[in-house]
Amino acid sequence: MNELFSIASKVAVITGAGGVLGGNIAQHFVQQGAKVVAIDIRQEQLDNRVAELKQYGDDVIGIIGNVLDISSLEKVAEEIVAKWGRIDILLNIAGGNMPGATLEPEQHFYDMDISCWEKVTNLNMNGTVYPSMIFGKVMAKQGKGCIINVSSMAAYSAITRVPGYSAAKTAVANFTQWLASEMALKYGDGIRVNAIAPGFFIGDQNRRVLINPDGSLTDRSKKVLAKTPMKRFGDIKELNGAVQFLCSEAASFITGAMLPIDGGFSAFSGV
Repeated sequence: MNELFSIASKVAVITGAGGVLGGNIAQHFVQQGAKVVAIDIRQEQLDNRVAELKQYGDDVIGIIGNVLDISSLEKVAEEIVAKWGRIDILLNIAGGNMPGATLEPEQHFYDMDISCWEKVTNLNMNGTVYPSMIFGKVMAKQGKGCIINVSSMAAYSAITRVPGYSAAKTAVANFTQWLASEMALKYGDGIRVNAIAPGFFIGDQNRRVLINPDGSLTDRSKKVLAKTPMKRFGDIKELNGAVQFLCSEAASFITGAMLPIDGGFSAFSGV
């Protein structure tokens, strides 16, 4: 049974590895025996992450890469194949929101900074599509591989104040289904593409809208918890098992799926 869920010796490429989510999953994968390629656009964060990961295993490399630059990703793919000969797993973690793309409660849609809309939609949507294209091509040649994308609760129903993030993560959900079908039809059942849809986890990017300066819950947090049957926020480590499962042979007949990890938020009507 343990072998069925194992990712040991798999070569796993993780974009956005310098961030909190990417770093958390990267650590888990190293601890599970995977060979981890940490990718980030920021040298300092990447260096710090690699040093941290090497405490848990030696099979870790960090490579500077821009998920919005095809030529950058092609060089990264070449370097990985030259070192380890293959790419088994791609985790498209790079993404997120930014303050200028989050409307304040008193703002209207017409007040949105369109440049921030473009940055957020580009990063979350194309920052998933481009790596999938480049690293997925390696998988196509191998006839085997697994891609995991990150969608959102916003793909299930509208979430106020985050229009760009919502639109992009909904696009990621649809792209996951499309690419899963494309890969299976043209390259066989060895290549799978799935997504996770995290619920509400308090992190650096959303702390301001969920937690007041005095540490109390904002009105938005109270609304989130009212619609979450488990009545709590998630712990980021609670994503790890689901991601590992989707990357393992235990999920060999699962493709095109989006797995909510949300404490029941997407299932509950609020009544």
